[in-house]
Amino acid sequence: MDFAHIPGPALSLLPPLAMGLAAALALSGRLAVAASWRGFQALCGLALVAAALALLAGPLRLQGLPGLQPTVVGLVLALLVQGLGTVIAGFSARYLDGEAGQRRYAAALGGVLAAVHLLLMADHWLVLIAAWAAVGVALQSLLCFYPDRPFALLAAHKKRIADRAADGLLLLAAGLAWREVGSGSLSALWAHVAQQGLSLSLQVAAVALVLAVVLRTALLPVHGWLIQVMEAPTPVSALLHAGVVNLGGFVLIRFAPLLDAAAPARWLLLGFGLATAVLAGLVMLTRISIKVRLAWSTVAQMGFMLLECAVGLYTLAALHLIGHSLYKAHAFLSASGVVRDTRRQALHAPALPTSLSLLLAPVLAIGTVLVVLAAVGGPAWPLWWSALLGLAWAPMLWLPAAPAAVGARVRALLCGLLMIGGLTLAARLMHALPLGLQDAPQALAGPVALLGMALLYLGLATLQWRPQALARARRWSYAGFYVDEVYTRLALRLWPARWTPEARRHAQAGRLSAPVA
Repeated sequence: MDFAHIPGPALSLLPPLAMGLAAALALSGRLAVAASWRGFQALCGLALVAAALALLAGPLRLQGLPGLQPTVVGLVLALLVQGLGTVIAGFSARYLDGEAGQRRYAAALGGVLAAVHLLLMADHWLVLIAAWAAVGVALQSLLCFYPDRPFALLAAHKKRIADRAADGLLLLAAGLAWREVGSGSLSALWAHVAQQGLSLSLQVAAVALVLAVVLRTALLPVHGWLIQVMEAPTPVSALLHAGVVNLGGFVLIRFAPLLDAAAPARWLLLGFGLATAVLAGLVMLTRISIKVRLAWSTVAQMGFMLLECAVGLYTLAALHLIGHSLYKAHAFLSASGVVRDTRRQALHAPALPTSLSLLLAPVLAIGTVLVVLAAVGGPAWPLWWSALLGLAWAPMLWLPAAPAAVGARVRALLCGLLMIGGLTLAARLMHALPLGLQDAPQALAGPVALLGMALLYLGLATLQWRPQALARARRWSYAGFYVDEVYTRLALRLWPARWTPEARRHAQAGRLSAPVA
């Protein structure tokens, strides 16, 4: 097909249209399953080419569609999502070969991708809310692909509750903003905020928006469904962790003009993001199952990503979103290889690091970050963020306490320093990408975030230095601090559901035996 004469705006609309057509093709049942998958993948390829050309064309305004407006970061993420969707579709066709319900699966996958594309172009409250709700509805079918698995049904039920609560909060935010601005357009909202600042109504709208993102992004305390959804097929986990759950970060980046002026909403976001990053990071260390460990890693990464938005570093949040999506897609789609590597590593006894390396690693890591930034022309972010990155990368400099030659220790230290330097350089260069984002570092929130991550490092170092000193905390961490149990009980009390096979069979038997009026 010749794309040369297709205008840029039309290219932006091709991906959601192609994915919608793929969903309809799968539901029609006119083709055999194998032929249906081939058609699905061909439409994925068309959408991928269109997304790439739309990015090259730039964020041109869509005439006649005022609720849609592509942005640079939205076009980049559309290309990323479609690329991952194309790979996941090919993987799914092989993974589900011989399974029943493949048409339903393909239709739901196409629906998720189409709705995500619309969300990435949304320039109106109603389009944003409808597209995000459509993502959740289509995803429910994928999460419950195996209807006889009770934890999958429970996870889908808990996610449904969180989604409906998020929809209500978004509608509240939209109503308040619409009444204040006189329009549901997001572009009009940015102009209003720039000219007149935030009224009390818009402050409340910003808080409602943050709470909706917390619910949709699986932050504590509503994170449990993301852990229990491991019952779903592996490609669904890849789609969820690599794409869908990251949408909260994009929405916050899109609402940066509102968030910058709403201090209460920012501090609320900082609290949720920091608590989730720290607690989920600790829980992840106690997991045994590879997929569950990856799921807890996603929860921690979502907290860290929203933390970046709370402190005003939107470019880094966007880069984090892209990197996390690629990593998690690879990790889940190659989970069998990860299992083999983990079992191979388990054959070797873990070596505890030396006390001296635990103390010096943060100093050396932070110093390396600062030296590299100075060498490439100055910092691209505040000093406190350089220190936070150094803390995050400090474990690369831990040296084992087991006896070793001096040369081996020096080589290990140099390799760690080179890796930290390379990561810093990569982050600095990627920060210069023209994503069309304007950072607004928060001078007070940044040090608070640094303090929280310092406490996390202190906990990790203590676990290495004196494992028995935190034995009780480790048991709590293994139990996920019992946060999800509280939410599960509350969810089932507020919205009862028959999520066990026995309860579902009894309910069906009751309906069949009921007398007909």
